[in-house]
Amino acid sequence: MDGPRAVPGVGAAGIASPGSLLPPYGAIVGVVLHLFVYFVALLYRSDRKVKKQDAPTPYEHHCCKEGLIRNGHVGQRPPSINPERLKDFGEEDYLNGDVKTWEMKIVSHNEELLRDALDPVTQPNSRSSQPTYNKLIRFEDISAAAFKIQSGVQKTPCMYSRLSKQYGMDIYLKKEFLQYTGSVKERGVLYLLTSLQQEQQRKGVIVASDSNFSMAVAYHASELRIPVFVIMSTSTSPARVKMCREYGAMVISYGTSAKDSQIHARRLAQENGYLYLEEEDSAIYLSGLGTMGLEIHEQVPKLDAVIFPAGGHCGLLAGSAAALKHLNPHIAVIGVESESFPVLQQSLKIGHPIEDQACSNHQFYGDVSGPCFGTNSLQLTGKLVDKVVTVREEDILISMLRLLEYERATVDAEGAIGLAALVAGKLPELKSKRVAITVCSGNLELPLMRQCIDRALPLDNRVCKFSLLLSDCPGNISKLLEILTREEVRVLDIKQEHMFVISDLFTIEVTCIIETRDKIHTAQLRNALLERYPTMMWTER
Repeated sequence: MDGPRAVPGVGAAGIASPGSLLPPYGAIVGVVLHLFVYFVALLYRSDRKVKKQDAPTPYEHHCCKEGLIRNGHVGQRPPSINPERLKDFGEEDYLNGDVKTWEMKIVSHNEELLRDALDPVTQPNSRSSQPTYNKLIRFEDISAAAFKIQSGVQKTPCMYSRLSKQYGMDIYLKKEFLQYTGSVKERGVLYLLTSLQQEQQRKGVIVASDSNFSMAVAYHASELRIPVFVIMSTSTSPARVKMCREYGAMVISYGTSAKDSQIHARRLAQENGYLYLEEEDSAIYLSGLGTMGLEIHEQVPKLDAVIFPAGGHCGLLAGSAAALKHLNPHIAVIGVESESFPVLQQSLKIGHPIEDQACSNHQFYGDVSGPCFGTNSLQLTGKLVDKVVTVREEDILISMLRLLEYERATVDAEGAIGLAALVAGKLPELKSKRVAITVCSGNLELPLMRQCIDRALPLDNRVCKFSLLLSDCPGNISKLLEILTREEVRVLDIKQEHMFVISDLFTIEVTCIIETRDKIHTAQLRNALLERYPTMMWTER
């Protein structure tokens, strides 16, 4: 038998050993590297795909490059509410998710997401009429409004007043006249405008009056980039027209009365798709006004009473009462209106709003002279307000003078009517109590301010007028002036009458207008003059 053959070129050393059948070490390392690279590539592709899905559309980039969009308004993200303040604004409601706030996100050209806190019931012809909300406001609605408008309105101070010693109580003044347009109406207006649908915001809104409400609409609509038109009568003061235009509104003068302007505004709204706005007691508007009650409760602890202006437009009184009574049912909520037209008192007495209530002095009283505009406010007022008192025009004038002297605050009748209740002594039960007074409007025009001060000084016994008969001899007028100088009074005017004096031939009538420090100083001067001139005639106010 033949033995095994030798393979040519292969010796004994060329026979492979069992260990040489395994792959070399370099091959193993190469396979591991390939697997690592493969997994890294898979992770990279997955991350890129997620980023692509989350990236905004080009339209979103264009709209959001200036900041966050909220209800169609481009601007800064509002600061978060203070944790301490959130406790007063219904912390549990926010944490439980019961309160919804408006949030809008533009996702494409024709899509929008709008979550409303209130569900409006729109009337027919909604193109030219405001949606109505036929339900009473809740504390949750006011809390949502406070959270929504906190970056759009001022948190005005509620400060201890130097008038406290004069009236025997701790008085805190809520200075809402420091708002940009000088009125508390900004709170309700801003919440109302931000609740509009984006399509209506694009078309615009229209109002027809020269009130604080119209001024607030003009300013905040312009800030929100909503087209706004204001129709004013030709009798409106030029200062109001100028101010409204400076806020950014298109002002149109039409008609000789407010009614003519309103009819024209409604017609323009019908023809052009504008939303006609007027001050009504919708739940949204009242919720915005009620945010002032939240701030007062937060700023002044242990309050005993809060005084508000009332009248026909009692939305501020009703909305703030809803907030205050929820936070502390023991706080007394008091409304003040003019005794010349006690619209609210009469409406509460008969159980429904009074249709017609004439006011012959709208220029002075402003918004507090309007008719009672809704049942929501009336129901809230009857349920939550503890007392409604009336004051005279003279009390309001003296109140305006007190605020000007002690607080350096130039306010109108609506802003001063709350303090007027203390001036008139209508609230003696508040002695030694802790009381907040809302000074909610400061839109007093210069000509009217001069007239108010000229009337208030005589009412406060600070400017006096008297007449007396003197013999037409040298030195008699000098003796009169010596008495006035000794009593430290200031002579504002002095004149003598010769021709129309019904007395002796050589007798003149001297009339003086003088300024004194106060009522006590006036009484001292009067007694001194009566001792020297018993026939003196003192002009009483």
